[in-house]
Amino acid sequence: MFNSSIFYLTLFALVCSILARSHHLNGAPGELSGVELNKAVESLQATLAKLATVDGPSYTVTKVLKVTRQLVAGYLEKFTVELTKDDVTQQCVVQIWTQLWLKENGTNIKINCEGDDTKVDKTW
Repeated sequence: MFNSSIFYLTLFALVCSILARSHHLNGAPGELSGVELNKAVESLQATLAKLATVDGPSYTVTKVLKVTRQLVAGYLEKFTVELTKDDVTQQCVVQIWTQLWLKENGTNIKINCEGDDTKVDKTW
């Protein structure tokens, strides 16, 4: 009986560990890599280009430090990046919340850069 308890406890811990690393859990952010990372960075660049056309600042991605994705009534991607604007490079956190099924207001972008009090929060 004691051995079977240890077996099931070990099995439970293993399953929990695997699930915690999964990117597919609702509400659980997961760090992106490989093809998913490349697609997310392409999406970031396209969203920044769109931002520049809707009276927002014009940023260029200089360096990608970390990207996570979370499933929350759409996708919330959080980027820790270096952005350049007006020849000044800053470390920034960019959040893009995408709800593809919405024809209007389906994309929201928030940008918060270190040392910059200006916050960007745009929806289209």
